[in-house]
Amino acid sequence: MTKIQEKNLLIAVFICILGLPGSSLTAQNSDYFPPRGATWQSKSPKQLQVNQQRLQEAVNFAKANEYSGSRDLRTAILKGFRREPFHKILGPVKKRGAPTGMILKNGYVIAQWGDTKRVDMTFSVTKSYLSTVAALAIDEKLIGSLDDRVGQYVWDGKFSGQHNAKITWAHLLTQSSDWYGQLWGGHDWADRPPNTGNIDEWQRRKLHEPGTHFKYNDVRVNLLAYSLLQVWRKPLPQVLKEKVMDKIGASTTWRWFGYDNSWVNVDGTKVQSVSGGGHSGGGLFINTEDHARFGLLFLNNGNWNGKQIFSPQWIKAATTSSKANVNYGYMWWLNKQGARHWAGVSERVYYAAGFGGNFIVIAPQHNLVIVTRWLAPSKVGEMVKKVIKSLD
Repeated sequence: MTKIQEKNLLIAVFICILGLPGSSLTAQNSDYFPPRGATWQSKSPKQLQVNQQRLQEAVNFAKANEYSGSRDLRTAILKGFRREPFHKILGPVKKRGAPTGMILKNGYVIAQWGDTKRVDMTFSVTKSYLSTVAALAIDEKLIGSLDDRVGQYVWDGKFSGQHNAKITWAHLLTQSSDWYGQLWGGHDWADRPPNTGNIDEWQRRKLHEPGTHFKYNDVRVNLLAYSLLQVWRKPLPQVLKEKVMDKIGASTTWRWFGYDNSWVNVDGTKVQSVSGGGHSGGGLFINTEDHARFGLLFLNNGNWNGKQIFSPQWIKAATTSSKANVNYGYMWWLNKQGARHWAGVSERVYYAAGFGGNFIVIAPQHNLVIVTRWLAPSKVGEMVKKVIKSLD
Protein backbone atom coordinates (compact mmCIF):
# COMPACT_ATOMS: atom_id res chain seq x y z
CA MET A 1 0.00 0.00 0.00
CA THR A 2 1.13 3.55 -0.58
CA LYS A 3 1.93 5.75 2.43
CA ILE A 4 -1.23 7.85 1.92
CA GLN A 5 -3.38 4.73 1.71
CA GLU A 6 -1.74 3.27 4.82
CA LYS A 7 -2.60 6.48 6.71
CA ASN A 8 -6.20 6.32 5.49
CA LEU A 9 -6.44 2.69 6.53
CA LEU A 10 -5.20 3.38 10.03
CA ILE A 11 -7.81 6.10 10.41
CA ALA A 12 -10.53 3.78 9.10
CA VAL A 13 -9.54 0.97 11.46
CA PHE A 14 -9.43 3.38 14.41
CA ILE A 15 -12.96 4.54 13.60
CA CYS A 16 -14.13 0.94 13.33
CA ILE A 17 -12.64 0.02 16.68
CA LEU A 18 -14.20 3.01 18.39
CA GLY A 19 -17.61 2.41 16.89
CA LEU A 20 -18.06 -1.31 17.28
CA PRO A 21 -18.63 -3.57 20.29
CA GLY A 22 -16.29 -6.39 21.13
CA SER A 23 -13.07 -7.13 19.32
CA SER A 24 -14.43 -7.28 15.76
CA LEU A 25 -12.87 -4.78 13.38
CA THR A 26 -15.84 -4.67 11.05
CA ALA A 27 -19.59 -4.30 11.30
CA GLN A 28 -21.94 -6.88 9.89
CA ASN A 29 -23.90 -4.94 7.30
CA SER A 30 -25.97 -7.94 6.26
CA ASP A 31 -28.63 -9.74 8.23
CA TYR A 32 -28.27 -12.89 6.14
CA PHE A 33 -25.47 -14.93 4.59
CA PRO A 34 -26.57 -17.82 2.33
CA PRO A 35 -25.23 -21.21 3.46
CA ARG A 36 -23.44 -23.42 0.95
CA GLY A 37 -25.81 -25.21 -1.39
CA ALA A 38 -28.94 -23.75 0.20
CA THR A 39 -31.68 -21.96 -1.64
CA TRP A 40 -30.86 -18.27 -1.25
CA GLN A 41 -33.46 -16.70 1.00
CA SER A 42 -35.49 -13.89 -0.50
CA LYS A 43 -37.66 -11.19 0.99
CA SER A 44 -40.32 -9.15 -0.71
CA PRO A 45 -39.24 -5.58 -1.46
CA LYS A 46 -42.00 -4.38 0.86
CA GLN A 47 -40.48 -6.29 3.80
CA LEU A 48 -37.31 -4.24 3.41
CA GLN A 49 -39.00 -0.91 2.71
CA VAL A 50 -38.28 -1.07 -1.03
CA ASN A 51 -40.75 0.19 -3.63
CA GLN A 52 -41.67 -2.94 -5.58
CA GLN A 53 -42.89 -1.13 -8.67
CA ARG A 54 -39.73 0.95 -9.03
CA LEU A 55 -37.55 -2.09 -8.39
CA GLN A 56 -39.37 -4.02 -11.12
CA GLU A 57 -38.82 -1.10 -13.47
CA ALA A 58 -35.07 -1.44 -12.87
CA VAL A 59 -35.21 -5.18 -13.58
CA ASN A 60 -37.26 -4.64 -16.73
CA PHE A 61 -34.75 -2.02 -17.83
CA ALA A 62 -31.86 -4.48 -17.43
CA LYS A 63 -33.72 -7.17 -19.39
CA ALA A 64 -34.69 -4.75 -22.17
CA ASN A 65 -31.19 -3.34 -22.69
CA GLU A 66 -29.19 -6.44 -23.55
CA TYR A 67 -25.60 -6.07 -24.75
CA SER A 68 -25.76 -5.84 -28.54
CA GLY A 69 -22.81 -8.14 -29.27
CA SER A 70 -23.20 -11.71 -30.44
CA ARG A 71 -24.06 -14.37 -27.89
CA ASP A 72 -21.31 -16.36 -29.60
CA LEU A 73 -18.56 -14.77 -27.56
CA ARG A 74 -15.79 -15.92 -29.89
CA THR A 75 -17.39 -13.71 -32.54
CA ALA A 76 -17.96 -10.86 -30.07
CA ILE A 77 -14.34 -10.96 -28.85
CA LEU A 78 -12.81 -10.98 -32.31
CA LYS A 79 -15.06 -8.12 -33.40
CA GLY A 80 -14.56 -6.12 -30.22
CA PHE A 81 -10.75 -6.22 -30.40
CA ARG A 82 -10.25 -6.28 -34.16
CA ARG A 83 -8.12 -3.10 -34.08
CA GLU A 84 -5.40 -4.80 -32.06
CA PRO A 85 -2.40 -6.05 -34.03
CA PHE A 86 -1.75 -9.79 -33.66
CA HIS A 87 -4.82 -10.30 -31.45
CA LYS A 88 -5.71 -13.99 -31.05
CA ILE A 89 -7.96 -16.11 -28.89
CA LEU A 90 -5.59 -18.16 -26.76
CA GLY A 91 -7.86 -19.48 -24.02
CA PRO A 92 -11.30 -21.08 -23.63
CA VAL A 93 -14.45 -19.22 -24.67
CA LYS A 94 -18.11 -20.07 -24.19
CA LYS A 95 -21.38 -18.94 -25.74
CA ARG A 96 -23.27 -16.77 -23.29
CA GLY A 97 -26.80 -16.80 -21.99
CA ALA A 98 -29.53 -14.17 -21.78
CA PRO A 99 -29.47 -11.12 -19.48
CA THR A 100 -29.29 -12.28 -15.87
CA GLY A 101 -28.98 -10.65 -12.49
CA MET A 102 -29.60 -10.52 -8.76
CA ILE A 103 -30.24 -7.67 -6.36
CA LEU A 104 -29.47 -8.18 -2.67
CA LYS A 105 -30.62 -6.02 0.22
CA ASN A 106 -29.25 -6.87 3.70
CA GLY A 107 -28.07 -10.12 2.11
CA TYR A 108 -31.55 -11.21 1.01
CA VAL A 109 -32.58 -11.54 -2.63
CA ILE A 110 -35.16 -8.88 -3.45
CA ALA A 111 -35.06 -9.40 -7.23
CA GLN A 112 -33.54 -11.78 -9.74
CA TRP A 113 -33.92 -12.56 -13.43
CA GLY A 114 -32.51 -15.02 -15.94
CA ASP A 115 -30.68 -18.25 -15.15
CA THR A 116 -28.62 -17.33 -12.08
CA LYS A 117 -26.92 -20.74 -11.96
CA ARG A 118 -25.66 -20.61 -15.54
CA VAL A 119 -21.85 -20.41 -15.79
CA ASP A 120 -20.70 -17.71 -18.21
CA MET A 121 -17.52 -15.84 -19.02
CA THR A 122 -17.15 -12.71 -16.95
CA PHE A 123 -14.20 -11.00 -18.65
CA SER A 124 -12.64 -8.14 -16.65
CA VAL A 125 -14.74 -8.72 -13.55
CA THR A 126 -11.97 -11.30 -13.09
CA LYS A 127 -9.61 -8.41 -12.26
CA SER A 128 -11.42 -7.73 -8.98
CA TYR A 129 -10.96 -11.39 -8.00
CA LEU A 130 -7.28 -11.15 -8.96
CA SER A 131 -6.93 -8.04 -6.82
CA THR A 132 -8.32 -10.04 -3.89
CA VAL A 133 -5.59 -12.66 -4.36
CA ALA A 134 -3.12 -9.79 -3.90
CA ALA A 135 -4.95 -8.82 -0.68
CA LEU A 136 -4.50 -12.37 0.61
CA ALA A 137 -0.78 -12.26 -0.26
CA ILE A 138 -0.44 -9.12 1.88
CA ASP A 139 -2.29 -10.81 4.74
CA GLU A 140 -0.04 -13.87 4.48
CA LYS A 141 3.02 -11.57 4.39
CA LEU A 142 4.10 -13.06 1.08
CA ILE A 143 4.36 -9.44 -0.04
CA GLY A 144 5.77 -7.00 2.49
CA SER A 145 4.23 -3.84 1.06
CA LEU A 146 2.48 -2.83 -2.13
CA ASP A 147 5.13 -0.12 -2.41
CA ASP A 148 7.77 -2.84 -2.85
CA ARG A 149 9.20 -3.17 -6.32
CA VAL A 150 7.91 -6.30 -8.00
CA GLY A 151 11.42 -7.08 -9.23
CA GLN A 152 12.36 -7.90 -5.63
CA TYR A 153 10.04 -10.92 -5.89
CA VAL A 154 10.08 -11.71 -9.63
CA TRP A 155 13.70 -11.73 -10.78
CA ASP A 156 13.45 -13.64 -14.08
CA GLY A 157 13.83 -10.56 -16.29
CA LYS A 158 10.20 -9.44 -16.44
CA PHE A 159 11.11 -6.39 -14.37
CA SER A 160 14.59 -5.63 -15.64
CA GLY A 161 15.59 -2.42 -17.38
CA GLN A 162 15.59 1.14 -16.09
CA HIS A 163 11.82 1.64 -16.49
CA ASN A 164 10.39 -1.76 -15.55
CA ALA A 165 12.64 -2.01 -12.49
CA LYS A 166 10.72 0.90 -10.89
CA ILE A 167 7.34 -0.85 -11.01
CA THR A 168 5.67 -1.67 -7.70
CA TRP A 169 2.75 -3.95 -6.84
CA ALA A 170 0.57 -0.84 -6.42
CA HIS A 171 1.41 0.26 -9.96
CA LEU A 172 0.25 -3.09 -11.36
CA LEU A 173 -2.94 -3.05 -9.26
CA THR A 174 -3.87 0.46 -10.41
CA GLN A 175 -2.93 -0.21 -14.06
CA SER A 176 -0.46 2.66 -13.99
CA SER A 177 2.83 0.77 -14.43
CA ASP A 178 3.32 1.43 -18.18
CA TRP A 179 5.31 -1.82 -18.18
CA TYR A 180 6.80 -2.56 -21.57
CA GLY A 181 7.45 -6.03 -22.92
CA GLN A 182 5.81 -9.18 -24.16
CA LEU A 183 3.92 -11.87 -22.25
CA TRP A 184 2.31 -15.03 -23.66
CA GLY A 185 2.86 -13.63 -27.16
CA GLY A 186 1.05 -10.37 -26.41
CA HIS A 187 2.84 -7.02 -26.75
CA ASP A 188 1.98 -4.32 -24.22
CA TRP A 189 1.71 -1.65 -26.94
CA ALA A 190 -0.69 -3.76 -29.03
CA ASP A 191 -3.29 -4.04 -26.26
CA ARG A 192 -6.00 -1.40 -26.85
CA PRO A 193 -3.76 0.88 -28.94
CA PRO A 194 -4.57 4.59 -29.41
CA ASN A 195 -7.08 5.67 -32.03
CA THR A 196 -4.36 7.62 -33.80
CA GLY A 197 -0.96 6.68 -35.18
CA ASN A 198 0.37 3.38 -36.47
CA ILE A 199 2.29 0.35 -35.28
CA ASP A 200 5.69 2.05 -35.55
CA GLU A 201 4.52 5.00 -33.46
CA TRP A 202 2.88 2.73 -30.87
CA GLN A 203 6.12 0.77 -30.47
CA ARG A 204 8.24 3.92 -30.08
CA ARG A 205 5.90 5.64 -27.63
CA LYS A 206 7.28 7.64 -24.73
CA LEU A 207 7.11 5.70 -21.48
CA HIS A 208 5.31 7.30 -18.55
CA GLU A 209 6.78 7.28 -15.07
CA PRO A 210 5.19 4.34 -13.19
CA GLY A 211 2.21 5.49 -11.15
CA THR A 212 1.45 8.60 -13.20
CA HIS A 213 -0.49 7.33 -16.22
CA PHE A 214 -3.52 5.01 -16.30
CA LYS A 215 -3.79 2.55 -19.19
CA TYR A 216 -6.27 -0.31 -19.23
CA ASN A 217 -4.10 -3.15 -20.47
CA ASP A 218 -4.67 -6.90 -20.15
CA VAL A 219 -1.05 -7.81 -20.91
CA ARG A 220 0.00 -5.97 -17.76
CA VAL A 221 -2.88 -7.46 -15.75
CA ASN A 222 -1.74 -10.91 -16.84
CA LEU A 223 1.73 -9.89 -15.67
CA LEU A 224 0.25 -9.21 -12.22
CA ALA A 225 -1.29 -12.69 -12.23
CA TYR A 226 2.07 -14.18 -13.23
CA SER A 227 3.85 -12.21 -10.50
CA LEU A 228 1.36 -13.32 -7.84
CA LEU A 229 1.88 -16.91 -8.98
CA GLN A 230 5.59 -16.45 -8.26
CA VAL A 231 4.95 -15.45 -4.63
CA TRP A 232 2.14 -17.94 -3.93
CA ARG A 233 4.01 -20.81 -5.62
CA LYS A 234 0.75 -22.56 -6.41
CA PRO A 235 -2.13 -22.03 -8.86
CA LEU A 236 -4.10 -18.84 -8.19
CA PRO A 237 -7.46 -20.62 -8.73
CA GLN A 238 -6.48 -22.93 -5.88
CA VAL A 239 -5.66 -19.93 -3.68
CA LEU A 240 -8.97 -18.27 -4.51
CA LYS A 241 -10.90 -21.51 -3.90
CA GLU A 242 -9.31 -22.33 -0.54
CA LYS A 243 -9.02 -18.82 0.86
CA VAL A 244 -12.24 -17.23 -0.42
CA MET A 245 -14.75 -19.18 -2.49
CA ASP A 246 -15.04 -22.25 -0.25
CA LYS A 247 -15.38 -20.04 2.81
CA ILE A 248 -18.27 -18.05 1.35
CA GLY A 249 -20.10 -21.19 0.22
CA ALA A 250 -19.59 -20.71 -3.51
CA SER A 251 -20.56 -23.49 -5.89
CA THR A 252 -18.13 -25.97 -7.43
CA THR A 253 -18.98 -24.82 -10.97
CA TRP A 254 -16.69 -21.79 -11.38
CA ARG A 255 -13.38 -22.06 -13.26
CA TRP A 256 -10.43 -19.72 -13.79
CA PHE A 257 -8.40 -20.23 -16.96
CA GLY A 258 -5.27 -18.86 -18.56
CA TYR A 259 -4.01 -19.40 -22.11
CA ASP A 260 -2.84 -22.44 -24.01
CA ASN A 261 0.70 -21.02 -23.87
CA SER A 262 0.71 -19.62 -20.30
CA TRP A 263 2.03 -22.71 -18.54
CA VAL A 264 5.11 -22.26 -16.36
CA ASN A 265 7.32 -24.38 -14.16
CA VAL A 266 6.72 -23.74 -10.46
CA ASP A 267 8.98 -25.79 -8.21
CA GLY A 268 9.03 -28.62 -10.72
CA THR A 269 5.29 -28.62 -11.38
CA LYS A 270 3.63 -27.35 -14.54
CA VAL A 271 1.15 -24.61 -13.55
CA GLN A 272 -1.04 -22.39 -15.70
CA SER A 273 -0.68 -18.67 -15.13
CA VAL A 274 -4.27 -17.41 -15.33
CA SER A 275 -5.52 -14.36 -17.19
CA GLY A 276 -7.18 -11.32 -15.66
CA GLY A 277 -9.98 -11.26 -18.23
CA GLY A 278 -11.40 -12.83 -21.37
CA HIS A 279 -9.77 -10.42 -23.83
CA SER A 280 -8.04 -13.39 -25.49
CA GLY A 281 -10.27 -16.04 -23.96
CA GLY A 282 -9.83 -17.51 -20.51
CA GLY A 283 -10.46 -15.62 -17.29
CA LEU A 284 -13.14 -16.47 -14.75
CA PHE A 285 -16.15 -18.54 -15.83
CA ILE A 286 -18.75 -18.25 -13.08
CA ASN A 287 -22.45 -18.10 -12.30
CA THR A 288 -24.41 -15.09 -11.08
CA GLU A 289 -25.02 -16.47 -7.60
CA ASP A 290 -21.30 -16.91 -6.94
CA HIS A 291 -20.73 -13.34 -8.11
CA ALA A 292 -23.39 -12.24 -5.63
CA ARG A 293 -21.64 -14.07 -2.79
CA PHE A 294 -18.37 -12.35 -3.71
CA GLY A 295 -20.15 -8.99 -3.76
CA LEU A 296 -21.74 -9.70 -0.37
CA LEU A 297 -18.29 -10.45 1.05
CA PHE A 298 -17.08 -7.01 -0.03
CA LEU A 299 -20.24 -5.32 1.22
CA ASN A 300 -19.34 -6.75 4.63
CA ASN A 301 -15.74 -5.54 4.59
CA GLY A 302 -14.25 -8.97 3.92
CA ASN A 303 -16.24 -10.62 6.71
CA TRP A 304 -18.52 -13.60 6.03
CA ASN A 305 -21.00 -14.28 8.81
CA GLY A 306 -18.49 -13.46 11.54
CA LYS A 307 -15.38 -14.90 9.88
CA GLN A 308 -12.83 -12.43 8.51
CA ILE A 309 -11.71 -13.71 5.09
CA PHE A 310 -9.23 -10.93 4.39
CA SER A 311 -8.21 -7.76 6.19
CA PRO A 312 -10.98 -5.14 6.32
CA GLN A 313 -8.35 -2.50 5.61
CA TRP A 314 -8.10 -3.86 2.08
CA ILE A 315 -11.54 -2.52 1.15
CA LYS A 316 -10.47 1.01 2.03
CA ALA A 317 -7.25 0.66 0.04
CA ALA A 318 -8.88 -1.00 -2.96
CA THR A 319 -11.56 1.70 -3.20
CA THR A 320 -9.25 4.70 -2.79
CA SER A 321 -8.71 6.64 -6.02
CA SER A 322 -5.31 6.07 -7.57
CA LYS A 323 -3.11 9.00 -8.52
CA ALA A 324 -3.44 8.14 -12.20
CA ASN A 325 -7.24 7.74 -12.34
CA VAL A 326 -9.82 9.08 -9.87
CA ASN A 327 -12.27 6.37 -11.03
CA TYR A 328 -9.94 3.42 -10.41
CA GLY A 329 -8.57 1.78 -7.29
CA TYR A 330 -7.05 -1.70 -6.93
CA MET A 331 -8.92 -3.19 -9.90
CA TRP A 332 -12.27 -1.87 -8.74
CA TRP A 333 -14.02 0.99 -10.54
CA LEU A 334 -15.07 3.90 -8.32
CA ASN A 335 -18.06 6.16 -8.84
CA LYS A 336 -16.09 9.32 -8.10
CA GLN A 337 -16.47 12.62 -9.95
CA GLY A 338 -14.58 11.79 -13.12
CA ALA A 339 -14.96 10.39 -16.62
CA ARG A 340 -16.89 7.31 -15.40
CA HIS A 341 -19.12 8.97 -12.82
CA TRP A 342 -22.75 7.83 -12.71
CA ALA A 343 -24.78 10.98 -12.12
CA GLY A 344 -27.33 10.63 -9.34
CA VAL A 345 -25.49 7.70 -7.71
CA SER A 346 -23.43 8.04 -4.53
CA GLU A 347 -19.66 8.39 -4.85
CA ARG A 348 -19.32 5.61 -2.26
CA VAL A 349 -20.52 3.08 -4.85
CA TYR A 350 -17.81 0.90 -6.42
CA TYR A 351 -17.99 -1.94 -8.91
CA ALA A 352 -16.30 -4.65 -10.95
CA ALA A 353 -16.88 -4.40 -14.70
CA GLY A 354 -16.30 -6.70 -17.66
CA PHE A 355 -16.73 -6.81 -21.44
CA GLY A 356 -20.26 -7.44 -22.66
CA GLY A 357 -21.92 -5.78 -19.69
CA ASN A 358 -20.88 -7.84 -16.65
CA PHE A 359 -21.06 -5.95 -13.34
CA ILE A 360 -20.88 -6.48 -9.58
CA VAL A 361 -21.99 -3.23 -7.93
CA ILE A 362 -21.48 -2.55 -4.23
CA ALA A 363 -23.51 0.24 -2.58
CA PRO A 364 -22.43 0.19 1.10
CA GLN A 365 -24.64 3.06 2.24
CA HIS A 366 -27.71 1.17 1.00
CA ASN A 367 -26.52 -2.29 2.10
CA LEU A 368 -27.01 -3.30 -1.51
CA VAL A 369 -25.32 -5.62 -4.02
CA ILE A 370 -26.33 -5.63 -7.68
CA VAL A 371 -25.09 -8.28 -10.10
CA THR A 372 -26.13 -7.70 -13.70
CA ARG A 373 -24.87 -9.58 -16.73
CA TRP A 374 -25.09 -8.86 -20.46
CA LEU A 375 -26.47 -5.37 -19.89
CA ALA A 376 -25.43 -2.74 -22.45
CA PRO A 377 -22.45 -1.09 -20.68
CA SER A 378 -23.71 2.41 -21.41
CA LYS A 379 -26.92 1.62 -19.50
CA VAL A 380 -25.53 0.33 -16.22
CA GLY A 381 -25.40 3.70 -14.46
CA GLU A 382 -29.04 4.32 -15.27
CA MET A 383 -29.99 0.83 -14.11
CA VAL A 384 -28.20 1.31 -10.78
CA LYS A 385 -29.86 4.68 -10.34
CA LYS A 386 -33.26 3.07 -10.84
CA VAL A 387 -32.52 0.44 -8.19
CA ILE A 388 -31.42 3.06 -5.68
CA LYS A 389 -34.54 5.15 -6.39
CA SER A 390 -36.63 2.15 -5.39
CA LEU A 391 -35.18 2.51 -1.87
CA ASP A 392 -36.58 6.02 -1.38
